[in-house]
Amino acid sequence: MSEEKKPGAIQEQNSAPQIEKNNPSEWKSESIDKLAGALAKAQSEIRGAQKKSVNPFFKSNYADLHTVIESCMPQLSKNGVCVVQGTDFNRLDGWFVTTMLVHSSGQWIKSSCKVILGPKQDIQALGAAITYGRRYGLSAMAGIGQFDDDGNSISPKK
Repeated sequence: MSEEKKPGAIQEQNSAPQIEKNNPSEWKSESIDKLAGALAKAQSEIRGAQKKSVNPFFKSNYADLHTVIESCMPQLSKNGVCVVQGTDFNRLDGWFVTTMLVHSSGQWIKSSCKVILGPKQDIQALGAAITYGRRYGLSAMAGIGQFDDDGNSISPKK
């Protein structure tokens, strides 16, 4: 009996551990035709996320996570698409935010983004980085235009 191989699992072979490469199709379900059609309909109704929040540090406006969610959730839901976001951590690579779009048919697509922490390595920095990852992940997956990026908050002030 052989054990089932899992993507990314370390497999013993000739006494030297081998890391199995992830299957490139792991970013989507076997078929995505129904999801693609629903997403195209939703995207035809989605407008860009408005810059409703203010970054006082850099004196700029930006579209926060709530605004990005508001800009797409009604259109996605109306077309049978839901958003699932979560975090993952591994000792080698750190934190990741994964965004999935799931259609009522069961079809799905997903994308993961590595979360980069700034100089502060505390829970507030992690929370801020996860929020950025969720905002950018959802914007990318749903095709939401953002009017600017607020990445300045993790950059040194000039």
